[in-house]
Amino acid sequence: MPELILPHPGVHASFLTAMKEFRADGRGGPDDTTMLGREIYRFSPVWDDPAEFTSYTEWLRADVLEESPRPAGQVPATTMWWADEEDYLGRLTIRHRLNSRLLGIGGHIGYDVRPSGRRRGHATAMLAAALPVARGLGIDSALIICAAGNTGSRKVIEANGGVLEDVRDGRLRFWAPTS
Repeated sequence: MPELILPHPGVHASFLTAMKEFRADGRGGPDDTTMLGREIYRFSPVWDDPAEFTSYTEWLRADVLEESPRPAGQVPATTMWWADEEDYLGRLTIRHRLNSRLLGIGGHIGYDVRPSGRRRGHATAMLAAALPVARGLGIDSALIICAAGNTGSRKVIEANGGVLEDVRDGRLRFWAPTS
């Protein structure tokens, strides 16, 4: 049964396959400014090496710390992977606080399900599992944003109690309770 886990090397093989699926789906190019896209662009040349992959998982896990180095405008975040034992199915990131950029385009929580795992309820279950984690980080109500045309993501957010606040620049902004 899938569960949220902290990034670790045990899912290396299925992670690599998932990243190939994301790249085939158009993710990871130089213009992809999503978290997943930036990581594919930056790290995919070294992910095949088990030691480099382990370093990558350690880098992700260290991002929870306030003192960890990060680009300007980024905040501490908890990244978790949705996995069924060694089968990597997706990722979810909880940003510990909002800044002006995240209020408009990022929100507290972002998630991606690998293309071969979509339409199976993984995103809904993953978000449901993450909301109590967000609560534990002191987030009472989580801002979750999706593109206005992303019907699947909208349904995921609404299924988890998300209430539409408004639409800004083609993005739907929902608030979801974390308790």
